Amino acid sequence: MDLTTYAIPAFVVLMALELLSFVLLPDETEQGYATRDTATSLSMGIGSIVANLGWGVLIVASYHWVAELAPVHWAVGWASAAAVFVGWDFLYYWEHRAGHRIRLLWAAHVNHHSSRRYNLSTALRQTWTGIGSLPFGLPLLLLGFSPAMVFTAQSVNLLYQFWIHTERIDRMWRPIEAVMNTPSHHRVHHGSNQGYLDRNYGGVFIVWDRLFRTFTPETERVEYGLTRNIDTYNPLRVAFHEYAAIGRDLRAVRTLRERLTVLLGTPGAAYATVALATARDGQNS
Repeated sequence: MDLTTYAIPAFVVLMALELLSFVLLPDETEQGYATRDTATSLSMGIGSIVANLGWGVLIVASYHWVAELAPVHWAVGWASAAAVFVGWDFLYYWEHRAGHRIRLLWAAHVNHHSSRRYNLSTALRQTWTGIGSLPFGLPLLLLGFSPAMVFTAQSVNLLYQFWIHTERIDRMWRPIEAVMNTPSHHRVHHGSNQGYLDRNYGGVFIVWDRLFRTFTPETERVEYGLTRNIDTYNPLRVAFHEYAAIGRDLRAVRTLRERLTVLLGTPGAAYATVALATARDGQNS
């Protein structure tokens, strides 16, 4: 069940309240809202809903096919609901981590990080090409959880992450910060500061980052956006600019190893490979 569509009215109300809070309680250290940036975020959210109507058919069909292969099938109940919820959050950590560390997957996720502001509307900058997430839900289906249970866990996970896209909430009670993903933790994730890159991948729980050593606390002012900001509010460019960059980079390299790095290496490794190939070709010309 995709609960996020039903939550749209709540998203609108919460964004309006956050915007009002900036009017009534301004803070010069926080950036707040900007019309064009917010319009782009809203456009990305609408585009994601439309695009996922198509991707959703393929994902639903794949989930139902894989679910038939499971040797056992769990009945819906509190225990199975808790298990699939925690299980998906664990798998989401790895999906999210892969989305930052494999460039082809980063091309789908990068739009979420493209805003240089951080407010609730930023949460709506969702991918239009989300098919890369499909394999990460399959282990739960093979363990016997139904597609409906997995889809519901994924929706609840995404709903949780909406409220953490804000600067209006500072640090929370320490036991909460120790276990849960919070606005402070997720601000770090959206930072382009060198010390914040590729950190805090968790969805609901931050314990996975602590366990796998990708956790970093918020210790300095966050600079939001990308290390290579695209400086555009055009939703089409925001959605597809990294795919276009991959195409250009594939034309700039020559060897199979270089092409694989451009496609499947980390974004940093891909950029370095293209720079070296360009320099090499410049010397040979």
